[in-house]
Amino acid sequence: MAEPGIYDVAIAGGGPAGAACGILCAQAGLRTLVLEKALFPRDKVCGDCLNPGCWPVFRQLGVAQKLLASPHLPISRVAFIAANGRRVSFPLDGAAPGEIAMSRRILDAVLLQHCATAGADVRQNHGICALARNSTGLWQIQTADRSFSARQLVAADGRNSTVARLLGAAPAARRGRVAIQAHIAVPPGLDPGIELHLLPQGYCGIAPLAPLTPSSRLMNCCLVATPARLESLKTAISARFAIPAAQEWRAIAPLERAPVGPLRGGVIYVGDAARVVEPFTGEGIYYALHSATLAARHIITHSLDQYPAAHAALYRRRLWINRLARWAVTHPRAGALLLDAMSLHPASLQFLVRRVIAARPGPIPAA
Repeated sequence: MAEPGIYDVAIAGGGPAGAACGILCAQAGLRTLVLEKALFPRDKVCGDCLNPGCWPVFRQLGVAQKLLASPHLPISRVAFIAANGRRVSFPLDGAAPGEIAMSRRILDAVLLQHCATAGADVRQNHGICALARNSTGLWQIQTADRSFSARQLVAADGRNSTVARLLGAAPAARRGRVAIQAHIAVPPGLDPGIELHLLPQGYCGIAPLAPLTPSSRLMNCCLVATPARLESLKTAISARFAIPAAQEWRAIAPLERAPVGPLRGGVIYVGDAARVVEPFTGEGIYYALHSATLAARHIITHSLDQYPAAHAALYRRRLWINRLARWAVTHPRAGALLLDAMSLHPASLQFLVRRVIAARPGPIPAA
């Protein structure tokens, strides 16, 4: 029986990782608190795509049908466009529901609402201001106007984790690249699908968005470059897709940090708060969901000592893909040569497409 006023689990962050962890903990009967600094629905810098590896978790959470009933577009094709202009296109796995495009504004709101429906105490507009752990092991959590107590603390608050910063666990930012994103009008003649452009200045990823009104046809456009080359990349892409100069862009920086780790100082880290992967692969939400599922499983079964090994196994199977992608996009000329070589061997490139863009992973590590 939980003590009055004390939560079993407090989760910082209400994005996919925080909501998924909150849903599973609440469904298991744990008194669960989710603190989200923003007010949903809200936009988020993201590629706005969900790969097939997310669907097993969505089904486990009980949100798959609600997501499929929300505005989205199936993605059936991916094209790689090298800096030298070579274009290589492949169909994606056609098994439903497969890869889809869905705005984070929709996805995150659906997940957080389901978290509240599952029984979690969801507090929006509640950013964490201070943290401390008392002599009995309870976490004391302070927001702008409230205090909370919890036995377990989960950091699901992204690459710039407030929890990690307040506890002195945030690693130094890697000064390499930054990302900007905008939702722009779809230019005439553009085929539906994902396009990944490798340019000398950086790279650009585009994906269609489901129309929210009959007259709206928008696509997600994400640019990644070093700060010195970002304006040049934006100029090149703006010319290619007729993006007006007045277009507003949202930014995220730093793009990369060293891993914090899954369990540190008594805090359970999930998603980008634990480890950031190369955004080119489009697997951020995949890792957010699966790491949150692992964390919830180990919280519920009181086996947190096993969580670091399971978390490492989740990432270990796919880190080579992320390293290869990072090398290709940070060395665009070499990336173009790699694409040229692999285009002569379509089976190898199609293998990478399935692994990177439309992952259908095996079961996540068991507890």
